Amino acid sequence: MQDFIKINSNDNVAVALKPIAKGTTVDVAGISVTMTEDIPQGHKFVVKAIAKGDPVIKYGFRIGFAQADVPVGGWIHTHNLKTALGELLEYSYNPDGHKDVESTDEAYFEGYMRENGKVGVRNEVWIIPTVGCVNSIARAIEASARLVKPEGVDEVVAFTHPYGCSQTTEDQENTRHVLADLINHPNAGAVLVLGLGCENSRIEILKDYIGEVNPDRVKFLQVQDVEDEQEVAARIMEELMNYAATFKREKVNAKELIIGMKCGGSDGLSGITANPVVGAFSDILVSKGGTTILTEVPEMFGAETILMDRCANEQLFDKTVCLINDFKNYFIKNGQEIYENPSPGNKDGGITTLEDKSLGCTQKSGSSLVKGVLAYGEPVETKGLNLLSAPGNDLVASTALAASGAHIVLFTTGRGTPFASPVPTVKISSNSRLAGKKGNWIDFNAGRMVEDMSKEELAQELFQYVLDVASGKKVKAEEAGFHDLAIFKQGVTL
Repeated sequence: MQDFIKINSNDNVAVALKPIAKGTTVDVAGISVTMTEDIPQGHKFVVKAIAKGDPVIKYGFRIGFAQADVPVGGWIHTHNLKTALGELLEYSYNPDGHKDVESTDEAYFEGYMRENGKVGVRNEVWIIPTVGCVNSIARAIEASARLVKPEGVDEVVAFTHPYGCSQTTEDQENTRHVLADLINHPNAGAVLVLGLGCENSRIEILKDYIGEVNPDRVKFLQVQDVEDEQEVAARIMEELMNYAATFKREKVNAKELIIGMKCGGSDGLSGITANPVVGAFSDILVSKGGTTILTEVPEMFGAETILMDRCANEQLFDKTVCLINDFKNYFIKNGQEIYENPSPGNKDGGITTLEDKSLGCTQKSGSSLVKGVLAYGEPVETKGLNLLSAPGNDLVASTALAASGAHIVLFTTGRGTPFASPVPTVKISSNSRLAGKKGNWIDFNAGRMVEDMSKEELAQELFQYVLDVASGKKVKAEEAGFHDLAIFKQGVTL
């Protein structure tokens, strides 16, 4: 295993890939560097003396300004490095002739062709409450239905949440759009929409957001209208499960796959191993005609111009500017510091400033052109790389990816997390220590990139793993029975 990595030839720092003790001397591109203090794994050390006020360069870009003189071999982190970012910025479109990835040979997986032409990678029966008041009923229906689940139905899942009533304006719209998106998601072979009857987002209103549905696939139950909701629900669930069981897996072109990309609990290796591997995966899928979605807008701050310059046209550039500035205004409106990031866990892992975090985060986008920019809750329509408006919160952002149509979410992490989302959520570790310690959480170890495998080899392996998951292989969260849903809360609760 390497001791360190200098990511870009223009960098004035390198990253320790394992703890390096004070007094250790290493050779960095022909320069002898002796550590003046202990350097933790994932943290940065100086390879060219940095004066107070000088920019610190990592990934070939500035990640902040030094707050003190730092000698060669010195540790640079939160105690002596500060963000260089400001508030709202002016942007210009500079595409520089960036080209999209070239097409490659077709690939296939075993999926479910739906009657509306969409494709699913799971054949589950979902229970979607319109309001949190019926959550307990939804869970009871889920438990009863699982006891009689027929062969061919992968799982029965109740997606409980606290919303659907006492919400206002945009906040209420978010809930309605996300619930409608999930009801129409092709990973659900059938859906029971479970309402109360007096909520703001009651069934009759939600139907306008759902649109036309197959009555065999989507059924509605408003529990205030019936005497025994459990008895009625049992009959409806039997019908829905029998309908879903008629679907069988069949060969499907990988161009139909939609994969969401998210990171959380990042460390100093996330932008070196896991995120670049996912970026290379994204390029592979896009080269085969597929679709990827990158989200968590606050973690684009500081690296947004890289994405803007890769927009396929100026209209998409303008939408990306709005994507960034609208989220900054959301912070400002709520009296929050735009750049109050990274998290304590990120800092422990070696990430110092938001630029540091964002430049690592956006590695997941690979090198392809941006072909679409989506509002929160907006379904993806354009193949290729898309950007999605959603916050950095793991559960909220992963749910947003599913709501926009992602069949699977790739989630990179340096610290580990057990959560799930409405769709299979692949946990990708940035380091082998985490993969070994939390084998019950981690599905794929990208930490091998600094040991014995290249980014390209790991990306090809990850691509095949995703095809396997799309064909029915369960990820660790599914094996544990985890299915989570979290909707973006933005407004007043009445």
